[in-house]
Formats: sequence, structure tokens, C-alpha cells
Amino acid sequence: MKNEVAVLYTTWPDAESAAAAGRTLVGERLCACVNILGPMRSIYRWEDAVEESVEIPALFKTTADVAAVLKSRILALHPYDTACVLMLPVSTEGSSGAFTAWVTDNVTAISE
Repeated sequence: MKNEVAVLYTTWPDAESAAAAGRTLVGERLCACVNILGPMRSIYRWEDAVEESVEIPALFKTTADVAAVLKSRILALHPYDTACVLMLPVSTEGSSGAFTAWVTDNVTAISE
């Protein structure tokens, strides 16, 4: 699993909280890169009502063996009680080898 890459998709209430988490988690070497995207409109059911809000999506690029630890850290840093964190496995066959190697080189492996 060491050379496999994963992407964790998350949503945040604002760009500042996404960026703060991104800086922390890249600094901790739990992910190599975070892409913070532009605002999006979310429509969802919450507490039996249809709600609508603006959120900021972010993509955290990491290795498959670190993804579970990264997910736990995102949840610890996240301001929402029920945060969206989805782990998306990445096909190495369909990916840039140089990029996946860069991700692997910039994430600290978790000892088993």
C-alpha cells in the first residue's frame, strides 16, 4: 500500500478553516497537498429540514496507508459536528507516476 495514493474529499464552512487545516496537515506530513476549491452551494437534509448553505470543498492528497490517520486528524480539526470526509482511492494506472511518487515522498509513512 505504500505507493498507493488516496484523496480525501471534505467540505468546510469557509476558506479560512479549510486553509488552516490544510497548513496544519501538510506541516504534519499527513498529506502532500491540499486543493481548496471555490465556494459551492450545498443543498442537504439536516434535522428533518432541507437546508442550503455555501461551503468550501477541499481535496487532501495522501498515501493509502496514512489515509485513516489523516481522516481522524481532519475530523479533530473540523468545526462541523458531522463533517463530510470521503476517502477516494486513486488508480495508479490512470495517474501520473511522477505525481504519485511526489505524494509518496512528501507523506510520512505510518509505522505498523
